[in-house]
Amino acid sequence: MGRDFETLVERHRREIQVHCYRMLGSLADAEDLTQETFLRAWKGRDGFEGRASVRTWLYRIATNACLDVLARRPRRVLPDQLGPAGEPDGPITAVDLPWLEPYPDRLLDGAAADDTGAAVVERETIELAYLAAVQYLPPRQRATLILRDVLGWPAKETAALLETSVASANSALQRARATLRERLPARRTEWTVSDPTAEETALLNRFIAAYEDGDPQAVARLLHADAQAIMPPYSLWFGTRASIVRALSLSMDPASPHCVGRFRMRPVRANRQPAVATYLRRPDEHDHRWFGVTLLTIEGGLITAMAAFESATAAAWGLPETWPASSAPA
Repeated sequence: MGRDFETLVERHRREIQVHCYRMLGSLADAEDLTQETFLRAWKGRDGFEGRASVRTWLYRIATNACLDVLARRPRRVLPDQLGPAGEPDGPITAVDLPWLEPYPDRLLDGAAADDTGAAVVERETIELAYLAAVQYLPPRQRATLILRDVLGWPAKETAALLETSVASANSALQRARATLRERLPARRTEWTVSDPTAEETALLNRFIAAYEDGDPQAVARLLHADAQAIMPPYSLWFGTRASIVRALSLSMDPASPHCVGRFRMRPVRANRQPAVATYLRRPDEHDHRWFGVTLLTIEGGLITAMAAFESATAAAWGLPETWPASSAPA
């Protein structure tokens, strides 16, 4: 029974993890709650009567496990949700807050072709802007929206899981949709994501070259005039190209007392968006060490948003902690 049960549920692991990530906004929490879901499923396996599919059963367990966590934790945030944009003015201090975290595409891409949830993982809205907006929703509204609009559950099944009436579940869905319309960026009109285009790849390569050359003006040529840059765990964020370039001039100039060092980067994907994995060699160090992942939003051939996450781990992207000494810049 043990081996049969493991085989039965294991094929749904990836989509359950994505579901928990969307509910919680954290890769680490999603991994933990996926394990909790499987543990609860194992303990309750004798009570599974087969009236619903194993997949539906696991989603019920995972959703309730996430709701338990959300009942005692604050929502995850991004810096631009906390206050107005600022200007670079020397060193900045990290802030200990429950920050929203990125999700590696390599974990999305790993779904097996015969995984019954592979198509759901592919079509799920996973972009960072969507995740940030979802975090504004109260937990039960969040669950309702994800079950109905992402997973396509009928109202009756959603209401049963949440132990409420169909009318109440429908009302929660309408309120959740209204909040998303208010919170999503005005320019974000398309809800689908696709493979990177040749133009996007070329822009990404130019972005990497500009950073590795330590050339803020080259970065500036790739940015929209009102581009934004956020850098969790720092609450300070920038709302214009000019502010971003001033900050880069301070951090990239070897003669500046605020110089952070030299960068090396390689292209990756996160949240179905173009991104770069970043390594930094600080002024007093010899090696380029893991620094984090930066997600880019590209519109009309220019970068409109940069989200740099120093908390992202190299292991999540399957990368080493130190840039290989024999490797040329990406």
